[in-house]
Amino acid sequence: MTTTLDQTITLTEFLNLPETKPASEFINGRIYQKPMPQGKHSRLQFQLCHKINHVAEESQIALAFPELRCTFGGRSIVPDVTVFQWQRIPIDANREIENVFALSPDWTIEILSPDQNATKVIRNILHCLRQGTQLGWFIDPDERLILVFLPGEQPLEMTGDDLLRVPEFLDLNLTVAQVFAWLKAGK
Repeated sequence: MTTTLDQTITLTEFLNLPETKPASEFINGRIYQKPMPQGKHSRLQFQLCHKINHVAEESQIALAFPELRCTFGGRSIVPDVTVFQWQRIPIDANREIENVFALSPDWTIEILSPDQNATKVIRNILHCLRQGTQLGWFIDPDERLILVFLPGEQPLEMTGDDLLRVPEFLDLNLTVAQVFAWLKAGK
């Protein structure tokens, strides 16, 4: 269930608040707490990060992050998975990954949880696309459906053996069926 504050605050005020568990997001002056991830959500999130990083990390093409706070364009959101091209990952003076990501991801992935507002999640994907994100996925485990969002285009409805679109910088071949097969227990 999503919770909100009754009053509006500024982005700076929000960023000065302590982190919550599960994470809260700042959208249009209001705070929305994300639902606690459950089994299907967690499994898909883990596998997506694992598969993307397996292809992209060693060759320093990109990195996938689970539940990373990204603050840009007047919002502070925590997509389920964000992917950043290697050269765009914020680095500190010690050549380590920064804690604060004040930029839009190259690829954002949202996995719908039970009791989560699909419209709010899709609006976050659209916000990312308006701010420079190349690709967005909206994954609905109950419907076995993935909507693929590209800037300036209608969403693509992907099911079954459809090959999913990924950013051009990434050589990854996945079908919708392969993604949802990760939910099966055992072989």
